[in-house]
Amino acid sequence: MSDDEGAPALKKQRVYYGSLEKQLKKQMTADPSSSGAEAGNISMSAGETFDLEEHISERRKELLAEFERRRKARQITVSTDDSEVKAQLRKYGEPICLFGEGPAERRERLRHLLAALGEMADQDKQAKKASREKAKEEQAEKETTWYHEGPESLKSARFWIAEYSLPRAAKRLEEARKAQNIPESQTNARRQELHRKARNLTAIGSEVGDQRPISFCRFSPDSKMLATASWSGLIKLWTTPEFNHIKTLRGHNNNVGCVVFHPQATLSLAPSACCMASCSADGAVKLWSLESEEPVANIEGHESRVARVEYHPSGRFLGTTCFDSSWRLWDLEAQEEILHQEGHSKAVYAIDFQRDGALCATGGMDAFGRVWDLRTGRCIMFLEGHLKSVLAINFSPNGYQLATGSEDNTVKLWDMRQHKLLHTIPAHQNLISGVKFQGSRGDYLITCSYDCTAKVWAHPGWSPLKTLAGHDGKVMCVDLSPDEQYIATASFDRKFKLWAPE
Repeated sequence: MSDDEGAPALKKQRVYYGSLEKQLKKQMTADPSSSGAEAGNISMSAGETFDLEEHISERRKELLAEFERRRKARQITVSTDDSEVKAQLRKYGEPICLFGEGPAERRERLRHLLAALGEMADQDKQAKKASREKAKEEQAEKETTWYHEGPESLKSARFWIAEYSLPRAAKRLEEARKAQNIPESQTNARRQELHRKARNLTAIGSEVGDQRPISFCRFSPDSKMLATASWSGLIKLWTTPEFNHIKTLRGHNNNVGCVVFHPQATLSLAPSACCMASCSADGAVKLWSLESEEPVANIEGHESRVARVEYHPSGRFLGTTCFDSSWRLWDLEAQEEILHQEGHSKAVYAIDFQRDGALCATGGMDAFGRVWDLRTGRCIMFLEGHLKSVLAINFSPNGYQLATGSEDNTVKLWDMRQHKLLHTIPAHQNLISGVKFQGSRGDYLITCSYDCTAKVWAHPGWSPLKTLAGHDGKVMCVDLSPDEQYIATASFDRKFKLWAPE
């Protein structure tokens, strides 16, 4: 080849190598990851990383768990008798023999099976323990007392209750100190005389009170009148002990659950004033005078059934129990609700005030009772022991004991000074619908039940004194006259009876 012919070929080679050198320099200066991604040789993800240490840690945990399982399996003792090994495998639903498996391999398989079952049992125990702890937390949450913020009038009412109750408490304690100085023989003689009268109780009168069951009865403060409430919605007043009908109070449109007298009604309160209060299943609460057959006022605000109403000993306040799991305190002078108290997990049914006026006790269908200090608003005692709903509650005249009656057919006596249960009376064959202490000293207790009887129990000892039998239906309520001469019972058989010593 001549020089003239080789010149164009050499020029082409130089151009080619020059362009190749530029591409190499460009690739060398470019980001290798981006160039690899552009070439399709490297796949890059946006923000995704692989934590090698975390993976190694999880793998380490799995290995440790496997070593622990093997350690537990080695500690398990397995019989060397092949027939027993097969029997155990059959018991746990496993095949007794696998293809190519000998006695030694079968024993090892059984050992690992028992280790796995033991681990499952431990997990079940832990799960049960966790469920029990959760149930305890839920129960504690249910028992938590919720306090609603009250109006400014609640504070002044608490001061008023404190000023009212403290002198009465001092008087009660002074009387208790004087009673300690009375010879025991004299105290026992008086108590035995009361018990003798209780043993001689007999029915002195019976009357058909309505066309529907009689749900409640209550004596007037002067003991000369008896009020009865009926499922017909009517309230009737009767003279005692003659049972002459005085008047019929009309105003409720549903079952009347309770009717109570103002503490000073028929004594110092004018007949034209609000002398009575009643409630019904539709949530209505009404106030009545002794002169009119129509209610003089309505207490509105309950959206659920109102089971019971009760006057504060001062007569200024009215307590109501409601099926919305709360009880309420109404100031009748200010004509407003001053306290809306929760604390029960189910409907609140029973209520009673201590005679000093400082404490209030409530019983609920959650099987618990609570004692509330009206001066501070705190729950000072939690009554836990009944198995079913608490349907009746009553303070003893001594001021520090109270009785509760329940759907579990028992009556329990509680001591607030010692904060404990004193005694349980297996009182009746059916639920307890009412409890009532003897009025002056609490020397006996009266109970009534759906087993169609009422009973009188001696104090102390709580031995039975008398069974008041004669009703054909459930005994819905029992009451003792303030002069302690008569006992009244109201029944599902539409009758009410009067009991007195022969």
